[in-house]
Amino acid sequence: LVIVGVVLFLISVGNTFSTILFVVSCQVVAMVSYLIVTFVKRKKEMEKLLKILSDLDEKYLISEVIPKPERCDDRVYYSVLKACNKSMLEKVSSVRREQKEYREYIEQWVHEIKTPISALDLMYQNNKQFLPHTFISELSRIKHFSEQALFYARSECVEKDYHIMEYLLTDLIHECISQNKRLLIQNNVSIEVESSRVTVFTDKKWIIFILNQLILNSVKYKKEQLQIKFSIQEEKDLIGLQVHDNGIGILEEELPRIFDKGFTGTNGRKSTYSTGLGLYLCKKLCDKLGLKITADSNNLGTTITIVFYKSSYLKEVV
Repeated sequence: LVIVGVVLFLISVGNTFSTILFVVSCQVVAMVSYLIVTFVKRKKEMEKLLKILSDLDEKYLISEVIPKPERCDDRVYYSVLKACNKSMLEKVSSVRREQKEYREYIEQWVHEIKTPISALDLMYQNNKQFLPHTFISELSRIKHFSEQALFYARSECVEKDYHIMEYLLTDLIHECISQNKRLLIQNNVSIEVESSRVTVFTDKKWIIFILNQLILNSVKYKKEQLQIKFSIQEEKDLIGLQVHDNGIGILEEELPRIFDKGFTGTNGRKSTYSTGLGLYLCKKLCDKLGLKITADSNNLGTTITIVFYKSSYLKEVV
């Protein structure tokens, strides 16, 4: 419209066609140049903004690190973004505070429940002739579920609770077996542990919880005569602990999902005791401890492999 107005004005004052063409050409060149410069400048600003965003681990903090814009329209969007970000941070802080309080409550509850569990265990030991064997089995299940709740509550902050030391792997296995000896004897389970002097760097409490869960799963999904075998394979930079049982196994199509939260599978749905949290917790704790856990299964049973990574740095420090 500006150009049309200029052309009409030049015609009305009697300018020649060449003069009008020159003036219009100058206007077009000036306008195109302005648009190109503006586009390049805005493009650089947007690329800088996207780079800042890509470098951020916590994307929602973008409004805290971007420079205050110069353009008036950009300042409006900036103010809106700051207000939304402030509201979200307040909500995130509130949720985190609630999660922390709930986790602390669960931890306190588990510690409190251990007292009556220990008292009931002592009562059973003193009155075996009057109480059925199912009493101690159900008591063991209560103890297991309470410990599972505690480890689940702490799984988000494992790094604040573990203590890495060097352990003989077979010692950890035998301690786990000792903790479950009553369960293994009651179910007539045959245990085989391959002899090995391999050591690993890990947290004793957390790795024993993982092994306990694997033993409980084997017993839960056992056949008539359950056999559990612990074997250790050492390679150049890896140490693999395999826990193999001759139980009912896992369907091939369900293997990729067994570490998902709440997944029970076909065999798990047949059991009223399956929660779908056991292997999920094992995977989560292994991830936190820097370990790898995999599963393989067929008609002959299930093999769970825990991979420890060797570290020359840790050996030098220790």
